[in-house]
Amino acid sequence: MRILLLGGTGEARELARLLTGEREHEIVSSLAGRVSEPIRPAGEVRIGGFGGAEGLCEWLADNRTELVVDATHPFAEKITANAAQATARLGLPMIRLSRPGWTAGPGDRWYRVPDPAAAADTAAGLGDRILLTIGRQGVAAFAGHARPWFLIRAIDPPTGELPARHEILLARGPFTVAEESELLARHRIDVVVTKDSGGTATAAKLTAARATGLPVVVVDRPPVPSGVTVVATVGEAREVLSAWDAEGRGGRPGGTP
Repeated sequence: MRILLLGGTGEARELARLLTGEREHEIVSSLAGRVSEPIRPAGEVRIGGFGGAEGLCEWLADNRTELVVDATHPFAEKITANAAQATARLGLPMIRLSRPGWTAGPGDRWYRVPDPAAAADTAAGLGDRILLTIGRQGVAAFAGHARPWFLIRAIDPPTGELPARHEILLARGPFTVAEESELLARHRIDVVVTKDSGGTATAAKLTAARATGLPVVVVDRPPVPSGVTVVATVGEAREVLSAWDAEGRGGRPGGTP
């Protein structure tokens, strides 16, 4: 089975490692190239965009791809939409591997919002020193708020307009609860802003915020295009692939639409 694995996440790297060891699969992992030094998965890797849905459609046809697994970040809305359009046009099956989001627990003070713009308005009303952990994209939505001070943590420097009062901290997770607690105390943070990325690599900040009673503004995930099969774990993705392959590749894989 020729598979295009749209990656960049830990789940994508784990799936690539497993599939490259199976003779029945030929897999190409694709990284968007937005991170300057990405962690490369096992097997064949391509880096860079495809040129939208049309370019992806051409690449899939030219490379005789039989299935697409989208294991990009839960907020990689554009590539997910392009993949859904391209696979629908070619009649190819597509799986969206998306780890479960975070759930608030006892003691959490969460404010869920639909997008970065709403997060900026909400956070500005909750405190004056804000830890911004939404990656480098979307930071411009906070530029219009002149009063708060922002600690912007990202893997690479953010692009676009920045808030007037800010400091940039370049760092890559995972982070421990102790590290996050020290960071919050050292910078006197009183509001945390994050995307609902899920997983464990950056969840420690939520535990640290809970322990100190800080409010957390959580940006909700964008919806998955209709008709796309969604799985939550690497194990589920492999089960769907195996079931579809056993059926003789005669239709879309089963799963949770």
